[in-house]
Amino acid sequence: MKHVKMMVLEHCPHCRKAFAYIDELKSEYPKYQNVQIEVIDEVKEEEKTQGYDYWYVPTFFVNDVKIHEGVPTKEAIQSVLEEAIQ
Repeated sequence: MKHVKMMVLEHCPHCRKAFAYIDELKSEYPKYQNVQIEVIDEVKEEEKTQGYDYWYVPTFFVNDVKIHEGVPTKEAIQSVLEEAIQ
C-alpha cells in the first residue's frame, strides 16, 4: 500500500466533499478499506507541507507524487485510491 498525503484546510468545503467521496468509495469498494490517508492541515502543520508544490486544497500526493489538486470529483478521488492500492 502506498503512502497517501492529503493537504487540507479546516473550513474548506471542497475538503469536506473529498472526505465524503472517500467514505462513499470505501463503502462501495472494499478494496479501498485499508487505504490510510495522512491528513495534513496546511495551517496547523505547515512544516509538513514544505517541499510540496500545490496551490489548492484538497491536494493528494501518493508516494510524494501529486495525483489530484483542487475541486474534487468522485472519479478524481477514486483515481487517488486506485493509485494507493497499486
